[in-house]
This record gives sequence, C-alpha cells and structure tokens, in this order.
Amino acid sequence: QVQLVESGGGLVQAGGSLTLSCAASASIFRLNTMGWFRQAPGNQRELVAAINSGGGTNVADAVKGRFTVSRDNARNTVYLQMNSLKPEDTAVYYCNRVPVRGTPWGQGTQVTVSS
Repeated sequence: QVQLVESGGGLVQAGGSLTLSCAASASIFRLNTMGWFRQAPGNQRELVAAINSGGGTNVADAVKGRFTVSRDNARNTVYLQMNSLKPEDTAVYYCNRVPVRGTPWGQGTQVTVSS
C-alpha cells in the first residue's frame, strides 16, 4: 500500500522550533530521494528540502541554515527539523519522493508561526 503520513506540526511563536516526521511505505521510501514540500494559502506547493538514499541533502535558499532534513532508513521515516521559524514558514507541510511521479500525497501537517 502506498502511504505517506506526516505529523509534528502545530502552532509556534516566531523564533521557535518544530520537528516534523513522515512515515512512508517501503515502496515509496526505499532507495528514493525523499522531500519535504509546503503549500501556503494561495501559493503553489514548493520543495523546501530533500535527502537522497545515501543521506545527501539539499535545502531551498529560503530555509537554508534553519531547516535540516534527515532520514531513518530502518524506520522508513524522514524528518524535518525547523529552527528559527518565521511567520512566512506558515503552510501545510507534506512529504513525498522526489520526483513525485504521481505518488499520492498524504494529508500533510499544518505549521503556523505567529509573529
């Protein structure tokens, strides 16, 4: 079964931290690059961080130095550590493989950063 389950979102004040988790089915996770995406109201979904099966990472300029992506291959889980959060980080956060290739999206997890 193809499945992605995101968790860990919430309401946090600017400057705070959150850690998101994404549990993926093995068919999605294994040997694939996994990414964290976000979508704010009125905006397109954007890729903010990605990690390949060997642990190599890439993060978007908007979150560089603040967000860290990691993965636990034994648990088929990918994480997003978010520090120094800003109001503009407010969005629904999703994970998926990169490229998505039609993999169904999970429900996402809401992150709200208050000023």
